[in-house]
Amino acid sequence: MDQEYWGKPVPGFGDPDARIVLVGLAPGAHGANRTGRMFTGDESGNWLFRALHKAGFASQSSSTERNDGLTIKNCYITAACRCAPPQNKPLPEEIRNCRPFILEEFRLLKNLRVVIGLGKIGFDTAFDCLKELQWTDLKSRPKFSHGTMVKINPQLTLIGSYHPSQQNTFTGTLTGPMFNSVFAKAKKLL
Repeated sequence: MDQEYWGKPVPGFGDPDARIVLVGLAPGAHGANRTGRMFTGDESGNWLFRALHKAGFASQSSSTERNDGLTIKNCYITAACRCAPPQNKPLPEEIRNCRPFILEEFRLLKNLRVVIGLGKIGFDTAFDCLKELQWTDLKSRPKFSHGTMVKINPQLTLIGSYHPSQQNTFTGTLTGPMFNSVFAKAKKLL
Protein backbone atom coordinates (compact mmCIF):
# COMPACT_ATOMS: atom_id res chain seq x y z
CA MET A 1 0.00 0.00 0.00
CA ASP A 2 1.25 3.46 -0.88
CA GLN A 3 -1.14 5.24 1.47
CA GLU A 4 -1.27 5.61 5.21
CA TYR A 5 -4.56 4.38 6.69
CA TRP A 6 -6.54 6.28 9.33
CA GLY A 7 -7.30 2.90 10.94
CA LYS A 8 -9.18 4.12 14.02
CA PRO A 9 -12.81 5.06 14.82
CA VAL A 10 -14.23 7.42 12.19
CA PRO A 11 -16.31 10.34 13.50
CA GLY A 12 -19.40 11.73 11.83
CA PHE A 13 -19.06 15.01 9.93
CA GLY A 14 -21.04 17.77 8.30
CA ASP A 15 -22.96 20.91 9.11
CA PRO A 16 -23.53 21.36 12.88
CA ASP A 17 -26.76 23.24 12.01
CA ALA A 18 -27.96 20.39 9.77
CA ARG A 19 -31.63 19.63 9.40
CA ILE A 20 -30.86 16.26 7.76
CA VAL A 21 -28.75 13.44 9.19
CA LEU A 22 -27.68 10.37 7.23
CA VAL A 23 -27.03 7.15 9.14
CA GLY A 24 -24.88 4.66 7.26
CA LEU A 25 -23.56 1.25 8.22
CA ALA A 26 -19.86 1.64 9.07
CA PRO A 27 -16.62 2.96 7.60
CA GLY A 28 -15.58 1.16 4.41
CA ALA A 29 -12.39 -0.85 4.83
CA HIS A 30 -10.62 1.04 2.04
CA GLY A 31 -12.77 4.19 2.12
CA ALA A 32 -13.40 5.90 5.45
CA ASN A 33 -11.09 3.50 7.30
CA ARG A 34 -8.35 4.78 4.96
CA THR A 35 -9.31 8.47 4.73
CA GLY A 36 -10.76 9.09 8.20
CA ARG A 37 -13.99 10.65 6.89
CA MET A 38 -17.31 8.85 6.44
CA PHE A 39 -18.11 7.80 2.86
CA THR A 40 -14.88 9.36 1.58
CA GLY A 41 -12.66 7.58 -0.91
CA ASP A 42 -14.83 4.66 -2.02
CA GLU A 43 -17.58 3.81 -4.50
CA SER A 44 -20.41 4.19 -1.95
CA GLY A 45 -19.19 7.71 -1.27
CA ASN A 46 -19.11 8.46 -4.99
CA TRP A 47 -22.82 7.61 -5.16
CA LEU A 48 -23.63 9.51 -1.97
CA PHE A 49 -21.78 12.73 -2.80
CA ARG A 50 -23.18 12.79 -6.36
CA ALA A 51 -26.71 12.59 -4.91
CA LEU A 52 -25.99 15.17 -2.18
CA HIS A 53 -24.44 17.55 -4.72
CA LYS A 54 -27.41 17.16 -7.08
CA ALA A 55 -29.79 17.96 -4.19
CA GLY A 56 -27.71 20.99 -3.13
CA PHE A 57 -26.32 19.56 0.12
CA ALA A 58 -22.67 19.09 -0.98
CA SER A 59 -20.24 21.54 -2.57
CA GLN A 60 -18.88 18.92 -4.96
CA SER A 61 -19.97 15.60 -6.44
CA SER A 62 -17.07 13.48 -5.19
CA SER A 63 -14.79 13.13 -2.21
CA THR A 64 -11.45 11.35 -2.27
CA GLU A 65 -9.78 12.49 0.96
CA ARG A 66 -10.44 14.48 4.15
CA ASN A 67 -8.89 17.69 2.81
CA ASP A 68 -10.34 17.70 -0.71
CA GLY A 69 -12.42 20.86 -0.24
CA LEU A 70 -15.79 19.13 0.23
CA THR A 71 -18.27 21.03 2.37
CA ILE A 72 -21.64 19.75 3.42
CA LYS A 73 -24.51 22.15 4.10
CA ASN A 74 -27.69 21.42 6.02
CA CYS A 75 -26.63 17.77 6.30
CA TYR A 76 -24.64 15.62 8.72
CA ILE A 77 -23.24 12.15 7.97
CA THR A 78 -22.71 9.44 10.57
CA ALA A 79 -22.87 5.65 10.87
CA ALA A 80 -24.13 2.88 13.12
CA CYS A 81 -20.52 1.75 13.72
CA ARG A 82 -17.35 3.83 13.93
CA CYS A 83 -14.86 1.13 12.90
CA ALA A 84 -14.73 -1.03 9.76
CA PRO A 85 -16.27 -4.40 10.72
CA PRO A 86 -14.96 -7.71 9.32
CA GLN A 87 -16.74 -8.59 6.05
CA ASN A 88 -18.67 -5.30 6.42
CA LYS A 89 -21.07 -7.06 8.82
CA PRO A 90 -21.13 -5.45 12.26
CA LEU A 91 -22.14 -7.60 15.19
CA PRO A 92 -25.04 -6.40 17.38
CA GLU A 93 -22.59 -5.71 20.22
CA GLU A 94 -20.48 -3.50 17.92
CA ILE A 95 -23.58 -1.44 17.09
CA ARG A 96 -24.45 -1.21 20.79
CA ASN A 97 -20.88 -0.16 21.67
CA CYS A 98 -21.07 2.73 19.18
CA ARG A 99 -24.59 3.80 20.17
CA PRO A 100 -23.47 6.51 22.68
CA PHE A 101 -21.67 8.39 19.89
CA ILE A 102 -24.63 8.53 17.52
CA LEU A 103 -27.00 9.39 20.38
CA GLU A 104 -24.80 12.36 21.26
CA GLU A 105 -24.69 13.49 17.64
CA PHE A 106 -28.50 13.39 17.47
CA ARG A 107 -28.73 15.43 20.70
CA LEU A 108 -26.31 18.04 19.35
CA LEU A 109 -28.17 18.48 16.03
CA LYS A 110 -30.76 20.95 17.35
CA ASN A 111 -32.37 21.68 13.95
CA LEU A 112 -32.92 18.05 12.92
CA ARG A 113 -36.02 17.47 10.74
CA VAL A 114 -35.14 14.44 8.58
CA VAL A 115 -33.19 11.27 9.31
CA ILE A 116 -32.21 9.06 6.37
CA GLY A 117 -31.28 5.48 7.20
CA LEU A 118 -28.96 4.07 4.53
CA GLY A 119 -29.65 0.36 4.42
CA LYS A 120 -31.57 -1.73 6.94
CA ILE A 121 -28.87 -1.42 9.60
CA GLY A 122 -28.70 2.38 9.19
CA PHE A 123 -32.51 2.64 9.23
CA ASP A 124 -32.95 0.35 12.25
CA THR A 125 -30.13 2.05 14.17
CA ALA A 126 -31.61 5.48 13.45
CA PHE A 127 -35.04 4.42 14.69
CA ASP A 128 -33.62 2.70 17.77
CA CYS A 129 -31.70 5.88 18.66
CA LEU A 130 -34.78 8.08 18.18
CA LYS A 131 -36.77 5.70 20.38
CA GLU A 132 -34.04 5.68 23.05
CA LEU A 133 -34.00 9.49 23.01
CA GLN A 134 -37.79 9.37 23.54
CA TRP A 135 -38.37 11.45 20.41
CA THR A 136 -41.18 9.15 19.25
CA ASP A 137 -44.22 7.44 20.67
CA LEU A 138 -44.12 4.68 18.05
CA LYS A 139 -44.16 1.35 19.85
CA SER A 140 -42.38 -0.79 17.30
CA ARG A 141 -39.68 -0.32 14.70
CA PRO A 142 -41.10 0.42 11.23
CA LYS A 143 -40.39 -2.01 8.42
CA PHE A 144 -37.44 -0.97 6.26
CA SER A 145 -37.87 -0.50 2.54
CA HIS A 146 -36.46 1.91 0.01
CA GLY A 147 -38.37 5.19 0.05
CA THR A 148 -40.26 4.46 3.27
CA MET A 149 -41.22 7.65 5.11
CA VAL A 150 -42.18 7.43 8.78
CA LYS A 151 -43.41 10.37 10.83
CA ILE A 152 -41.40 10.06 14.06
CA ASN A 153 -43.04 13.08 15.69
CA PRO A 154 -44.59 16.31 14.35
CA GLN A 155 -41.14 17.78 13.55
CA LEU A 156 -39.15 14.69 12.49
CA THR A 157 -39.39 12.18 9.63
CA LEU A 158 -37.37 9.00 9.09
CA ILE A 159 -36.73 7.94 5.48
CA GLY A 160 -35.36 4.57 4.38
CA SER A 161 -32.97 4.15 1.46
CA TYR A 162 -31.05 1.24 0.08
CA HIS A 163 -27.39 1.65 0.97
CA PRO A 164 -25.24 2.85 -1.96
CA SER A 165 -22.99 -0.22 -1.61
CA GLN A 166 -21.44 -1.81 -4.68
CA GLN A 167 -23.59 -4.87 -4.03
CA ASN A 168 -26.71 -2.71 -4.48
CA THR A 169 -25.49 -0.36 -7.21
CA PHE A 170 -23.75 -2.94 -9.41
CA THR A 171 -26.84 -5.19 -9.40
CA GLY A 172 -29.30 -2.37 -10.08
CA THR A 173 -31.03 -2.82 -6.73
CA LEU A 174 -30.28 0.87 -6.26
CA THR A 175 -30.21 3.16 -9.30
CA GLY A 176 -29.23 6.81 -9.56
CA PRO A 177 -32.84 8.02 -9.96
CA MET A 178 -33.95 5.89 -6.97
CA PHE A 179 -31.22 7.34 -4.77
CA ASN A 180 -31.79 10.91 -5.97
CA SER A 181 -35.51 10.57 -5.16
CA VAL A 182 -34.68 10.00 -1.47
CA PHE A 183 -32.85 13.33 -1.27
CA ALA A 184 -35.59 15.06 -3.23
CA LYS A 185 -38.12 13.80 -0.64
CA ALA A 186 -35.88 14.99 2.19
CA LYS A 187 -35.46 18.41 0.61
CA LYS A 188 -39.23 18.73 0.14
CA LEU A 189 -39.77 17.97 3.85
CA LEU A 190 -37.52 20.88 4.81
